[in-house]
Amino acid sequence: MTTKLKPGERLDDLQLGGYEIIQNAERFCFGIDAVLLSDFVRVKKDETVLDLGTGTGILPILLAAKTRGKHFTGLEIQAESADMAERSVEHNRLGDQIDIVTGDIKEAAEIFRPAFFDVIVTNPPYMLSEHGLQNPQDAKAIARHEVLCTLDDILRESGKLLQESKGRFYMIHKPFRLAEIIIKMNQYKIEPKRIQFIHPYVDKEPSMVLIEGIKGGKSRVKIEAPVIMYDRGGRDSCS
Repeated sequence: MTTKLKPGERLDDLQLGGYEIIQNAERFCFGIDAVLLSDFVRVKKDETVLDLGTGTGILPILLAAKTRGKHFTGLEIQAESADMAERSVEHNRLGDQIDIVTGDIKEAAEIFRPAFFDVIVTNPPYMLSEHGLQNPQDAKAIARHEVLCTLDDILRESGKLLQESKGRFYMIHKPFRLAEIIIKMNQYKIEPKRIQFIHPYVDKEPSMVLIEGIKGGKSRVKIEAPVIMYDRGGRDSCS
């Protein structure tokens, strides 16, 4: 299928099912964190999935390829990114499985009401708004810093939109904010169930953390074996 690209855009091969994604390096390109999250997420047959802050749609596309979920929705506030996501969905002929919605995470419960989702995933901005922020209007800054939404916004809206007693929440974030994450998950009745740390090397502290929670779940959390990204030769140890 021939897809017309806009200036600055490129079409990247996802090395998965023949799928490709439209990206613009001047805005923001997905990284290994999106791939790690898509591997960590558990989506059962016929379940519905919402991705909060979908960017260019990488998570819905990866999850459509990797799982037997029924339908995937990506919510994105930046119109340019949402447009790329929509065109990537069309390019991959996934229109029957994936919807891209342009809107604000802070209003997600109103946008989708009365919909309830089996699974919510998010690869949110990791950094607080004041951490090294130079241009709050820059697309890369918005992806990395809590400019347009906060951790509280994400968990509050997820708590409203998840199926009661079985809806699952998945997120990748930075370990230095783990205590805050768990406190806020409990605040919005999303019980942490699985935690997995991602280490760049076996002797280095974790650089990322994956978290699964269940809406209204019982108190019991499992710490899974860590993922070590690279061996000392620089080779990818996950392959």
